[in-house]
Order: sequence, then structure tokens, then C-alpha cells
Amino acid sequence: MSKIRVAMVGGGIGGFIGEIHRMAMRLDERYELVAGALSSDPERAIQSGNEIGLARPYGTWQELFDAEQGNIDCVSIVTPNDSHAEIATAAIQSGFHVVLDKPMTRTLSEAIALAEIASNSPQLLAMTYTYTGYPMIREMKSRIANGDIGAVRNVSVRYRQGWLSDSIENEGQKQALWRTNPDLCGAGALGDIGSHAEQLSRFVTGQCIQSVRGDVHSVVPGRKVDDHASVQMKLSEGVIGDLVVSQVSTGERNNVEVNVYGDKGAMIWSHSEPDVLTALDQDGIEHRYHCSVNRAPSGHPAGFIEAFANIYRACADVMQGGEGIIIDEREGLASMKFIDAVLRSQETQSWEEL
Repeated sequence: MSKIRVAMVGGGIGGFIGEIHRMAMRLDERYELVAGALSSDPERAIQSGNEIGLARPYGTWQELFDAEQGNIDCVSIVTPNDSHAEIATAAIQSGFHVVLDKPMTRTLSEAIALAEIASNSPQLLAMTYTYTGYPMIREMKSRIANGDIGAVRNVSVRYRQGWLSDSIENEGQKQALWRTNPDLCGAGALGDIGSHAEQLSRFVTGQCIQSVRGDVHSVVPGRKVDDHASVQMKLSEGVIGDLVVSQVSTGERNNVEVNVYGDKGAMIWSHSEPDVLTALDQDGIEHRYHCSVNRAPSGHPAGFIEAFANIYRACADVMQGGEGIIIDEREGLASMKFIDAVLRSQETQSWEEL
């Protein structure tokens, strides 16, 4: 089977997530990265393309899309949030499949428009919600759906980081600069890691979030976006939930935890031990299930890059006419509705529907 020809927008040298996407694409050898516009600065875009060995680097994504008609199959978009809608829309309308970093867009109105365009197009739009790529998160989802813990009662998600505990954006730290600029990111912690957390609550339970009540803070003085939030949630079928996201939990690196409780048991997953799924019986007896579905033999941990690669592999399957677990525009739009409702709830100090 021929490889999928990919162009990347964003993700130049010195960034974080672009290289993660490139490693994930390489892992299963389903993609060939042939072109890119890797920076919003044309000179740096060309330089970055040359440094990573792109066959055809471009100064702008507009030049790339015009020149690559018929030469590429897919566009991977890893730019800051403010340009997601424009670039993804143009890519779909140019006939390219799209793999888009989350969150979907900067604003809800942009997400609604993009979701409509994507849903009416034969092209695939897939979102890279990384944690859905972990084998044991998928195992958790399957076991819950099969009734292993009975009827789901409540879900609790925690995502804590500490890297923004100080105002490093004022020191010019590249990743902090755009993630704390509301014109570029929209929401702060809610958009960056809250989109992961809320999507995990929906993914593993199979329920949708119907209403929220949020307590949102900018803890670091002078910061213009949220950096800590606690959210109460009401999901479908009477499921209740709670969610905490923080980028000012000093000392935390990337602490993700998902707990789901049913009337017959519970299931727990932690990013600190990603190859393990813990189940609790009603009497508190603990069972630990270890990952046996990975590229390497059982006992060789599947990590962050492999999770990303699982997402890219599923996208390749679908692009080439097969089946796969795809987190599509509907999921991206649901995340944006969640963020919007939480911020509205902070203003009204009451429950808000999505």
C-alpha cells in the first residue's frame, strides 16, 4: 500500500508538538512528509523545512496549498489556536484530509463553522486528542461499555501541570507566550489541557456533557487567561462528574488521572502508569490489567509517542478506505462548547448548558 503524502503547517524547529507529530507519523511508516510551511515567518519556515529535510519547504501555507494540488493527500496542522479555523477550512476546501491539533479553534463560533464545513466534505478531519490513543484508555472505554462496572454513576478527571506556576511568558518562553495570549489561544488551561480532560470524560464513559458549573482562576498575577479551573459536570443518563485542570500546580509535570465509578465497581487510569488499568470491586478488591496490545511485546511500555502514533495509524486506515477510531469534528466542537459553557458559568456563577 502506498504511503500517505503529508504536508505540515506549523511545527518548526524550536517548537514542541511538531516533532511529536513527525515522530508519530514515522513509527508505522504509513506517511511520507514531503512538504511544509513550518512557521508564520516565511524565512524561518523555509529554514525549518530545510533543517528537517523537507523535499519542498514553503514560506506560507497559502503557497503550499496552491502548489501542492494533487501532490499531497493530507495536511497536519500544528499551529497556535488562532489560525486553526482558517488553515483547516482552506485545507478541506483544497481537497486535503486534515489532522488538526486540539483544541479545534480559538472560539466557539469558529468551531461551529469549521465543523459544518468538515461534516459536509468527503475529506477526513481528525483531532489529535492524545490520550485516546493509549491502549489502556481504549481498554477502559471498552470494559465500561461492556458493563464491567455496572451503570456509570460518576466520572472524575484530573489534569495537573506546574510549568506555568511562574510568569515565564514575561521572560519570552516560546510555548508560554502564545498559550497565555488570549488573542492566540482563546482560553488558557481550559483550552490547552481542559480540552483533553473533558474529552476523556466523554470518551471513556460514552456519555455527553450536558451542563457545567465552573470555578475559573488566573492564579499568577497579571496573567490574561485562566491557569486553573474546577468544573462540576452533568452528563447524559444521569452521570455526574468533576474535573480539575491546572497549569500552576507547582512541581507537577503532566499528571493525568481518570476515575469512573459505577454501581458495581470502578476503573482508574493514570498517566504515571499508562500501561495499567486498575479495576475495583464493590468490596474494594483491586485488579490490575496490563497492556498487551502494543508494537512491542507485553511488558514494554506504550507511551506518549506511541499514543500519538495510534491516532495517526487510525487516520491512515480511514484515509485509505478502512476503519479506525477517529476523534472527528464533532468531538472538537463538543470541546469548544464545553470551554464556552465553563467560561459563561464563571460569569453567571450558575449552571450553564452546552
